[in-house]
Amino acid sequence: MLLLDTHTFIWLCMRRDLLPVKLLQLMDDESDGLFISSITATEIGLLVSRGKVSIPRSCKEFLDENLACFGIHEVPIDVEIALASTQLPPIHRDPFDRIIIATAQKFGMTILTKDRTIPTYPKVKAVWE
Repeated sequence: MLLLDTHTFIWLCMRRDLLPVKLLQLMDDESDGLFISSITATEIGLLVSRGKVSIPRSCKEFLDENLACFGIHEVPIDVEIALASTQLPPIHRDPFDRIIIATAQKFGMTILTKDRTIPTYPKVKAVWE
């Protein structure tokens, strides 16, 4: 099971050329096991509202269309994930990444991310290149 970090999801949808070939192959091989955390919707909405990311339609339409197109499943944030994110070591201060890390830990997922801090957490496997 592969959990896409927010930038990985955005690049898959809009800039596949930014993703390493190895990562694209891994996603193709695991096509039924692609996931995003529901926190990704919040992060995308904030990136769009701050002008850091431009998407061709509303956030809802962008997410719905691309989740369906790539067969990506959403993992909701439950109480267990939310609380686990607060108990992680203070390595990363980004609350979005902490939710993604806690989600991966709960379900034994591999995170697809360029972020070099995420793999330093215990019980986390992350892949980029």
